[in-house]
Amino acid sequence: MFSARLYAGSLRSLRPAGTFLRHLSTTKVCLGRAVVYANNGDPSSVLSVVSYPPVPSTPPPNSINIKFILSPINPADINVIEGVYPSKPTKTDALTTQGLGSEGKPVFIGGNEGLAQVTAVGQGTANSLKVGDWVIITKQQAGTWMSERNILAQDVARVPQASKLQEDQAATLTVNPPTAYNMLHDFVRLKEGDWVIQNGANSAVGQAVIQIAAAEKINTINLVRSRDNIDQLKEQLTQLGATHVLTYDELADKSTRDKIKVWTGGKPIRLGLNCVGGKETTSMARFLGQDAHLVSYGAMSKQPLSLPTSLFIFKNLTAHGFWQSQWYKTKSAEDRDKLMEVLVGYISSGKLSTPDHEVLQIKSSQSDDEAASTIREIFKKLSEGRYGKKVLLRVD
Repeated sequence: MFSARLYAGSLRSLRPAGTFLRHLSTTKVCLGRAVVYANNGDPSSVLSVVSYPPVPSTPPPNSINIKFILSPINPADINVIEGVYPSKPTKTDALTTQGLGSEGKPVFIGGNEGLAQVTAVGQGTANSLKVGDWVIITKQQAGTWMSERNILAQDVARVPQASKLQEDQAATLTVNPPTAYNMLHDFVRLKEGDWVIQNGANSAVGQAVIQIAAAEKINTINLVRSRDNIDQLKEQLTQLGATHVLTYDELADKSTRDKIKVWTGGKPIRLGLNCVGGKETTSMARFLGQDAHLVSYGAMSKQPLSLPTSLFIFKNLTAHGFWQSQWYKTKSAEDRDKLMEVLVGYISSGKLSTPDHEVLQIKSSQSDDEAASTIREIFKKLSEGRYGKKVLLRVD
């Protein structure tokens, strides 16, 4: 949450805003920018950009000031804006002094994942953060699509070995690579030479699964939608480390079962990863072996998950759901730091790369209306599936 000073904590307890306005009158004003929305709906319609007062240079105790470097736009962010995602942000009416984000006109601030740099440290911070450190936001739906803010120190984690990472690598460290790593390690004790099958293999998580599995010498069968450039996509995933890539149409072919038996040498597929749902997942599940585990972390088709009863009775299939946000809630800070160290090790050694991406910059020279138009157009393309690259947002 934010106050008129962009401080973490109770909005009302940090008022009155007039105190901050008097502070502004004696300093050079360099406004911040934020991507916001007043109501849930289609992102291409409801998103706006607002300017807000600068963060005071001295943070309150146990908090830090940060300047955002890059903030990813993930598929889940679209669902949050639409109001259909289980993790909900909180509105603020103390972002600005008038207009959207002011008292009586509260807004949500977009973004769940982000890389920032510490610009000031308040007294009493317990995690030894210092000015210049790179941090990632660990609090859910904290609001990362902005230029700067104040935040409780407990709601960030220092990026380990930051000097070994590029900005885009660190910015995408919080959601997709941890999801891939944890699904590969938390449900089945896989060994070198074991097999995993997954759908949505060209997604950011899917690509991370391919690379982490390849690094650990685990084989993957990867399912994707048929498309005009399917050969190019198959080659791209193979270069990342995919053992085999199939379309859903190819999976439905009766000869495929025999092919997979040859590929695996008759070894059972012990883990299936699902982000699609619907009939595609039903078909995939039929290829799982005895005592396998099916882990669902998304439902891109927006269709229910339907599994044959026979898989549970005769193959003893176990089905799970996985949500990385819940993992962060239930694990200790030490567990989180250990996971980050492992992932940074994969990245710095070249075993885990960032998905193809583009940086969308909201420039200081743009008016709020011009910036909002840019944002809405990108979200229109994203919602229609017409944007092939991951988008990383930089707000000046």
